[in-house]
Amino acid sequence: MDFSTAFRMSWKRNSYNEEILKVPSSVIGWSMWFAEYLFLERSWAKDEKTLKSGLQRLKDFPRSFWLALFVEGTRFTPAKLLAAQEYAVSQGLTAPRNVLIPRTKGFVSAVSIMRDFVPAIYDTTVIIPEDSPKPTMLRILQGQSSVVHVRIKRHSMSDMPNSDEDVSKWCKDIFVAKDALLDKHIATGTFDEEIIPIGRPVKSLMVVLSWSCLLLYGAHRFLQWTQLLSTWKGVILFASGLAMVTAVMHVFIMFSQAERSSSAKAARDRVKKD
Repeated sequence: MDFSTAFRMSWKRNSYNEEILKVPSSVIGWSMWFAEYLFLERSWAKDEKTLKSGLQRLKDFPRSFWLALFVEGTRFTPAKLLAAQEYAVSQGLTAPRNVLIPRTKGFVSAVSIMRDFVPAIYDTTVIIPEDSPKPTMLRILQGQSSVVHVRIKRHSMSDMPNSDEDVSKWCKDIFVAKDALLDKHIATGTFDEEIIPIGRPVKSLMVVLSWSCLLLYGAHRFLQWTQLLSTWKGVILFASGLAMVTAVMHVFIMFSQAERSSSAKAARDRVKKD
């Protein structure tokens, strides 16, 4: 489960871990780099300048935008939850059950820099119902759907606290309330609020179909031009290429599903720094 805070201004900007650029054959990572996404190293000493300069550039951004921040700073795993619980107990804080302790430095910087030109913060809580399969890269490639419940609450930027310390406390309090909200959802299966099904966005479907047709046409013309399938040697070469692409995608899928979590002590040390 991941939880994000979105600053509303519909162009979407994100910050990501720099490791995504190092994934083998990561077209996604490079496309994000060319789109000027912010890549962070999970070290505030290194990331502070990158984050602040990136956020300041948004002041003159020519289009409206969304900026998505995952305040927990990492994916949710049992080891990281245990580390967060141990740290909370050592500091006399409420031990989380469904979330990690938010890393608030980036959030505080975002609020401080964008307070004058971003009107609102959307607190977003996402959960996969217990009776629904979790969405994975493999399920997406197989065209299999998953049910996802999303709760969104709007907070006006003008209502945010003024000092950095109070903004940090506000964020932590939001996560305490979010934890209780998730407890309720786990027990009842709902957020006890009106459910609005969004269905399948027609625009997204049209984009996928358009790109699929374009790629299939390009592949067809390429095979005609090269006459690759006119000989057994060409067929073997083509099949080998497909097998290689399949193997790379399999590695990528395993990479996306791996927990890749640090030890509890290392995770606790990172939480403590914030």
